[in-house]
Amino acid sequence: MTIPALDVVVPDRVRRLAGGARLTPVWENGIGGLTFRTDDGRYIKWGPHDLEANMRDEAERMRWAARWLRVPEVIDQGQDAAHEWLVTAAIDAESAVAPRWAAEPEVAVRAIGTGLRMLHDTLPVTECPWEWSVAGRLERAAARGIRLPEALRTPPPIDLLVVCHGDACAPNTLIDAHGAVAGHVDLAALGTGDRWADIAVAAMSTTWNYGAGWEDALVEAYGVPPDRERMTYYRDLWNAT
Repeated sequence: MTIPALDVVVPDRVRRLAGGARLTPVWENGIGGLTFRTDDGRYIKWGPHDLEANMRDEAERMRWAARWLRVPEVIDQGQDAAHEWLVTAAIDAESAVAPRWAAEPEVAVRAIGTGLRMLHDTLPVTECPWEWSVAGRLERAAARGIRLPEALRTPPPIDLLVVCHGDACAPNTLIDAHGAVAGHVDLAALGTGDRWADIAVAAMSTTWNYGAGWEDALVEAYGVPPDRERMTYYRDLWNAT
């Protein structure tokens, strides 16, 4: 995922959704999906259909999570034969990988860790209608034609069952002007699972966005001792699926 060039071609659908608002491209994912910010306080996410995580699921999960947690308000969501889109209200904050926070990794990593702990402590497991279990992830990977190593078929026992973010990489935490967590985005895979499924991925993502040496700092900010066995397993599962 990268920040696109300012002269990126704006899809017709995005122009129609924007109305007369000015568009600024802010994100491009690995399958050609684009996210734009409008000058009237919205984000428009558009892209091809994704077998892993679709925007219909994301909208549904955000509406559910918003009862307990700060996430973007869903304004519109739709799809056609080739593409899907999602329109949300902007939160007054920046991604943890925005240039300011990329230059202040200690602040960013602390916000990601504390924000992930807040998400896990706040969202109610008993009321969550979705799962992000190992069994479910293995089944969905097989349906996409992914053949997994045998070692990944025997996960470690669950440490603590929580409502997982499902994509706890650094860009999906929002940070306010004071360096505190302000919200979470990209919740299409949200569901119940072991908390280490999120912690491991969040820690791993610090190496992609801030360089080496920040993984244990994130776990410390979350508030638990590192569990090397579970971190290794869930990193390997993430990379394989």
